[in-house]
Amino acid sequence: MAHALEPQAKTLAEAGDGRLYGPVGELDPRMRIVMVCVFAIATVALQTIPALIGAFAVSLGLLVASRLPKGRTLKRMAMMDGFIIFMLVLMPFSMPGDAMFTVFGFPASWQGLWKAIEIALTANAVILALMVLVGTMEPVSLGHALHRLRCPEVLVHLLMFTIRYIEVLREEYLRLRGAMKIRGFRPGTNWHTYRSFGYLVGMMLVRAIERSERILGAMKCRGFSGRLFLLQEYSLHRRDYVFAATLSALCVALLYLDHL
Repeated sequence: MAHALEPQAKTLAEAGDGRLYGPVGELDPRMRIVMVCVFAIATVALQTIPALIGAFAVSLGLLVASRLPKGRTLKRMAMMDGFIIFMLVLMPFSMPGDAMFTVFGFPASWQGLWKAIEIALTANAVILALMVLVGTMEPVSLGHALHRLRCPEVLVHLLMFTIRYIEVLREEYLRLRGAMKIRGFRPGTNWHTYRSFGYLVGMMLVRAIERSERILGAMKCRGFSGRLFLLQEYSLHRRDYVFAATLSALCVALLYLDHL
């Protein structure tokens, strides 16, 4: 979603226009959510390098079909690797096995290296599929689709309100940071900085609670009774069934390849 909303997009509706994302954008949002979950479960179950390479190839195929900017999308996917890079680097040193080399007396095993490669392929295949199938949805459409899939209404409400008010919280944060700069605050590695940022977070929470109470009062005045009535209807078409059958067949083929 966030990577699909470009600066030139004026509204979320324009950013989530399915025509921008080729055949993938024309699919029913419910089917996209269900099938990305199926693909993720199948990918996580894989244990061999050839099968995982095949899963990553399937994700790349979805990327091509979505017509997303490939360079920017792959760069954003690579940003995720920054969170697991240390684990991947340390994996050869933490698993026993045949030593490749030794660093300060700690042997790096081939088994650990292959396990790190497996984890990297699994994570990147799943993340790329999520970015293509779910990340190209308009956020409100995602909430509607989750509601139609009978997800708990409380979670759907939280998602919808987060989408609506995350920018409001960001503006509040920028306003408070601006006020701190005007008063001569310069961040550093000292207790004054830590205490100031603590006050900043506290003020954001207090103002968020106050704003939520005002919003709840306004919604109750408009007849809100704890349920959101969605006017958007979804219907499955032939292309949705073809997509589901094709991706399911690919998942079965990957599982078969994994057990060869």
